[in-house]
Amino acid sequence: MGYDESGRTAPPDTPSGVPAAVLENVFDDPYHGEPGRDRIAVHVVWEFLLLAGLITVTWLLWREDSDALRGGALKMLLVDVAGLGLLTLAAGLSLRAAAVNLAVGPVALAASLHFAEQGDRGLRDALLPALAVAAVGGLALALAVVVLHVPGWAASLAGAAGVIVWLERRTAPVAVQGDYDPRRTALYLFVGFAAVAVLGGLFGAIKPVRRLLGRFRPVADPARRRGAVAATVTALALVGSTVLAMLGGVLIAANGHGPVPPGTGLDWSVLAVGTVLLGGTSAYGRRGGIFGALLAVCLVVVFQIWADAHGWTVSRWAVGGAVLGGGLVVTRLVETFGRPRPAGPAAGAPAPIRPPGDGTISGGWVMPPRPEPTDTWPSVLPVRDTDTPVDAWEAPRWENEPRRWDTDGR
Repeated sequence: MGYDESGRTAPPDTPSGVPAAVLENVFDDPYHGEPGRDRIAVHVVWEFLLLAGLITVTWLLWREDSDALRGGALKMLLVDVAGLGLLTLAAGLSLRAAAVNLAVGPVALAASLHFAEQGDRGLRDALLPALAVAAVGGLALALAVVVLHVPGWAASLAGAAGVIVWLERRTAPVAVQGDYDPRRTALYLFVGFAAVAVLGGLFGAIKPVRRLLGRFRPVADPARRRGAVAATVTALALVGSTVLAMLGGVLIAANGHGPVPPGTGLDWSVLAVGTVLLGGTSAYGRRGGIFGALLAVCLVVVFQIWADAHGWTVSRWAVGGAVLGGGLVVTRLVETFGRPRPAGPAAGAPAPIRPPGDGTISGGWVMPPRPEPTDTWPSVLPVRDTDTPVDAWEAPRWENEPRRWDTDGR
């Protein structure tokens, strides 16, 4: 229990003496969070830099091969953006929930192989079984994370290993069956991805939404459980992440890049996680920008097409590793310049509670100061109300006889 500035006892629902007005701006749970609003300026500056980079690479591609930005090639580019964008949204959703899903790549590749084999049955019949399997797999991953309360990267890596076991049964590339061509609706797919990415960023910037979505982020001991609300939100994020990864894999397979080669799919995981980090989402969870994911996906896809037009052979591992390294630097910038400002009167927030006098704070408890010694005892004999001399030291007491030294004449 703490003390306010007037020395009165603080309300019991304000832990560690923090006033309720400050707790309104806490994004984590009130007992461990940082008072104040996350700063968004670092995201705005970084997104302007991403936009400048995208314009530069697009101009270089136009100079190298202008046909890549016209006609059917442009439609293929837009579908590539939508496919990688769904993988990036899958990784970003799990990252925002502070439980990154590293299985998005293997899930996407498994969905690509499934669609390549079953596409001749029609889009609906090929998509529904994959959707059901992805939802069940995402739910199993979510239960492992929230029930055991283990890091998302570790549980999803175990899930990715299970998917890779299934993928290893394919030893040869699989040609895509069926006549579904996503390039016929390329513009709608791109606009849909862009709308989801931007609206997700806007909602993620709202204080209650950001606080709710990032509640699983550890603020003290990482092994401590964060409560039922955090577990529920994280579970939904992991299920949604797995489903989005499956849809992204279907788009990538259907975009007409030839047969789907077998593999592990971990290169797609590295690329997706690196792209979302490059867009400004923090590797620690919760914090992220608004347009960053959209700009980062467009930048990566345009760069890959420009590298192909320039005659360079750049593997997905190389691009993914580069953007992942850059994304880690962006995470440090976001966590350094995006954390809340210190609350105080100058920032428009109530001043932190300080104990009166020489009180100290130890271990989260506010210790009251030691009372100063005061003389509250009355004098031995009270002073008479009448005939009191001016000098208080000569005030006569209740005495019936004269002093002995007065009678001696001294």
